[in-house]
Amino acid sequence: MEYTRHTALMRMVGLGGVDANENEKAKLWGKRLEAPMVLAAIWILIDWYLESKGLTTSYITFASDWLIWLVFLTELTIMSFLVDDRIRYLRQNWMSPLIVLAGLPVLWGVDTFYAGILRTMRLALTVGIFFRVSKDTRDLLSKHNLGITLFVCFVILIVSGLLISGIDPAFETPMDGLWWAWVTVTTVGYGDLVPQTTEGRLFGSVLILMGIAMFSMLTASFSVFFIEQDERELTEKEERNLQRIENLEIKLERIEEQLDKTLVILNQIHNKSLNEDKEK
Repeated sequence: MEYTRHTALMRMVGLGGVDANENEKAKLWGKRLEAPMVLAAIWILIDWYLESKGLTTSYITFASDWLIWLVFLTELTIMSFLVDDRIRYLRQNWMSPLIVLAGLPVLWGVDTFYAGILRTMRLALTVGIFFRVSKDTRDLLSKHNLGITLFVCFVILIVSGLLISGIDPAFETPMDGLWWAWVTVTTVGYGDLVPQTTEGRLFGSVLILMGIAMFSMLTASFSVFFIEQDERELTEKEERNLQRIENLEIKLERIEEQLDKTLVILNQIHNKSLNEDKEK
């Protein structure tokens, strides 16, 4: 049920991937195209960093836009050709044709605010790509309420950072509070920012306890996930071995039947030979 909700969410944001009811060839190529899409997502992050630091040129930016656009176009073309239900695939992966179509004006040289919006949307898309192409990530987030747990931890982190910046003068900005909350929840404790008031220290003590509890739950969820993975592989291996044993038993039964038939024929031949000798 949780996995179904997660899959529905990915389809809603246009990153549904290949449907489970599609043909095996489409599923196979969907997995094969995962690596190029991950590389494209990584390059989007690198390109964004170079552009934000002013370390790139207009030529590199233009070539990068072409490269990313071609990756999305190639994936969209191949998968649209292979899937049985093309409309369903486009509906569940509407982000890909949107990127392809929206990227055309940029490739034609439209360097306006629109180009910046497209690059920002493309940057946000990288997170979805990582979630879409990694089956283990999807399985991990969909089981044992891990996705909900991570979301709750994130909310607690944000709220704690904002609260501490309001109740303790040692934190001048909300960003200082968020940084302190992150360091405190993870029990790292750099000590660069510490509460100075009694209220702040009490709140920090509570947050440390919450951090220990949250990370304990996350660690347990990760452990259970990997244990289940090992158990599933072991179960599949046992099922394959049982199937092989059953096949061997069937083959042995057939061999026994053939041997019985062969013995009957040999006995008949032997008896016939004895009768012929007696007659002589």
